[in-house]
Amino acid sequence: MNRPAGGGLLVVGEVVTDVVARYGSALAHGTDTSARIRTLPGGAGANVACWAVRSGCADVRLLARAGAGSADWHREALERAGVRAFLAVDEGVPTATVIALVDAAAERTFLTDAGAVLRLASDDFAPSMLEGVGRLHLSGYLLFAPSSRAAALLTLRTAVERGIPVSVDPASAGFLGELGPKRFLEYAEGAELLLPNADEARLLTGLPEPEAAAAELSRWFPRVAVTLGARGAVVAAAAEGCRAGAAAVATVGGRPPVH
Repeated sequence: MNRPAGGGLLVVGEVVTDVVARYGSALAHGTDTSARIRTLPGGAGANVACWAVRSGCADVRLLARAGAGSADWHREALERAGVRAFLAVDEGVPTATVIALVDAAAERTFLTDAGAVLRLASDDFAPSMLEGVGRLHLSGYLLFAPSSRAAALLTLRTAVERGIPVSVDPASAGFLGELGPKRFLEYAEGAELLLPNADEARLLTGLPEPEAAAAELSRWFPRVAVTLGARGAVVAAAAEGCRAGAAAVATVGGRPPVH
C-alpha cells in the first residue's frame, strides 16, 4: 500500500445555497410571519473545507457539483476562503438549496432540495485530485443516492488504495434512517474515522448512550468521534476504548453553524 505524500485535504461533499430565516413568534399558518432572511453560500462539505483552512491547513480542495446558475458564485466564495474548488457544473438542475427555519430558541428545521448534490458523477472525480493529499473527507450525504454514491465510493476506494486515510460524516439522521444503518456501514467500509452526531450514532447502533454507540462503531472503524454539540465529543478507538471531552479541534468533520 502506498503512503500519502502530502498534507493536503480533499473534501468530497456538497455546496448548497442556504436560505436562513430567523423568526421570533410562532409561525402563522396560511399567512405572513415576520423574519430576518439571508441567502448565503454553504453546504456541509464547503463548510468543512473552509474550517480546515481556518484551522491552518494550507492546501484544501473541495469536489462537489453545482448548478450552472450559481456555480461561479459558490466557486468565488470558496476561493476567497482559500479553498481550491473542483466544481462540476450541472446544466440540468440548480445547486442544492436548504431553507433553514430558525425559531427564537435557535431550534432549526430544514427544508432540503438536493438539486445537483446527488448528481455528482464518477467522471467528476480525477485521481490527480488526490496528489499531495494526506486525508480525504467524505460527506456521507453522497451515499444516499445511487449516482452520487458511485462517485463517493470511487473516491473512497481510490484514497484507501493509495494509503490516504478517509474520514466520513454521516451527514443526515433523516436520510440515514431511510437508507438503513447496515447499508451505510457497508458503504463507509475502509474509512479510518467516522464522525456521526449523537442521533446518527444512535441510528447506526441502536444504542441510546453516545459512549456505548461510539464503542460499538469502533468495531467497524479504527476511530470514531461522536459529536455532542456544545458538550464536545465522545471518541473511541478500536484499541483504546472510549473517552469524552468538551473541547474539539475542527480540522475535518463537524456540523456547520447557522449563519
